[in-house]
Amino acid sequence: MPMQQPLQFYNEPLPGIDTGELQGKLIVIEGPDSVGRSTQVSRLRTWLEQQGHAVLDTGLARGTLAGKGIQEAKEGNTLGSVTMTLFYVTDFADRLENEIIPALRAGFVVLTDRYIFSLMARGIARGEDSVWLEKLAGFALVPHAVYYLRADVPTLVSRVVMGRGSFDYWESGMDMHFGADMYDSYVRYQTRLIRALDRMGRKYEFQTIDATKPADVIFRQLQRSIGGLFARPARKRK
Repeated sequence: MPMQQPLQFYNEPLPGIDTGELQGKLIVIEGPDSVGRSTQVSRLRTWLEQQGHAVLDTGLARGTLAGKGIQEAKEGNTLGSVTMTLFYVTDFADRLENEIIPALRAGFVVLTDRYIFSLMARGIARGEDSVWLEKLAGFALVPHAVYYLRADVPTLVSRVVMGRGSFDYWESGMDMHFGADMYDSYVRYQTRLIRALDRMGRKYEFQTIDATKPADVIFRQLQRSIGGLFARPARKRK
């Protein structure tokens, strides 16, 4: 998927969609598990609304079509890698057509916790073909900005331990048996995930943010950059 202008389709467009009608902003917060994306999305939504913007916040597995099915399928710990990718892409397609595009058409700021990049990175980390994944996700819209909250694996481990106190089966890649135990598998899987996101960051021009810094510092950095997306262009001198 080559780089394109914001709010154009990367590859195969959804039928019946005129991108010229899309007036809003599409802002993506990316990053590995437990890096602090949800915290920043929540704070950004409040701040943007205080600035007078209508905001839609969305994220993976929140669609009405497939969201519940994904959660139910993951409960049994038997979901295959390719099936899981297709399930998540179905959810994304549903949200794109029925939530994201209508909101952009109405001039909303769409703030999304993860995007197609996480779907591709998860697949790549599990050994799926990157070319196939890019073609599969080619109907996505190009965002105005992708902010990649990046932290190393030891930082993520400490946040999991200090936060919920246990490792998640899927966030640890236990379905692929990357390690002898959940901790070892978590380290190996998240290492592969971060490596995949790093490569995509260079290709798709992510704005990388050091997520090992305090949340307030990260938030201010996001504020400054996102504020620039709404700055009016300078008038040309006659």
